[in-house]
Amino acid sequence: MIVIPTSPGVHLLFDLLAWAAGAALGLVLYRWRLRDLTERTAGAVGPGYVASLAVGGIAGAWLSGSLNTLMSSTPTLSHSIIGALAGAVVGVETWKRVRGVRGSTGGVFTGPFALGIAVGRLGCLFEGLPDRTYGLSTSLPWGVDLGDGIARHPVQIYESLAMLAFLGLYLAGLARRSPWAMRRSFYGLCVWYGAQRFVWEFLKPYPTLAGPFNLFHLISLGLVVYGVVMYGRDLRHAEGGGHAQGRALSVLRPDDEPV
Repeated sequence: MIVIPTSPGVHLLFDLLAWAAGAALGLVLYRWRLRDLTERTAGAVGPGYVASLAVGGIAGAWLSGSLNTLMSSTPTLSHSIIGALAGAVVGVETWKRVRGVRGSTGGVFTGPFALGIAVGRLGCLFEGLPDRTYGLSTSLPWGVDLGDGIARHPVQIYESLAMLAFLGLYLAGLARRSPWAMRRSFYGLCVWYGAQRFVWEFLKPYPTLAGPFNLFHLISLGLVVYGVVMYGRDLRHAEGGGHAQGRALSVLRPDDEPV
């Protein structure tokens, strides 16, 4: 068992580090590969896009987090990053449908989100038991003690490593100018994040809603379905020559980006 030093309030420090790391990576990716994508996206959306993203993300974060913790033995208000992602998706997709915008607009957020999760989850770990994101007890040698003498699954580290793995694949795809990374990376992110989060939820002591599934299981499945459907739709649109109606974002080909 590995004893983890914990400290109340340390989560805020890691949140700030996550935002800073995400912003720095976003700037690097913009200068390296995503300048054209960013400019195309900015030309297709307006101020309402940012407002829809923010409102959806905030509402989704607090609604999902609070619904989960209010079902526990010590009810309280809370927030969740997966709820923020799902809420942002709902807000943006609603706005896009109203405005007639077609295609993915989330590619510029893929790298920063993945890195932000990888860093931010460490804050959850070092916050300890009060963070309420700890895992179930385990006899595995890498079980962590967060202050109560019980060896637990380090689910925060599992998620952090999973998102770093995705980030590595994404950066490799950008280096090769792969179409999935240049155009459909956000949909891939939703599939990956939803799938790995679905697995880790079995290792958490959250109240269940349907059989063995808790609220975050259901949200995770929703993200996977959304990502698969939208990825396939965008792929068919690209293979068909991009003749769909509405203000579609133009297809990014491997040689469209400056070196």
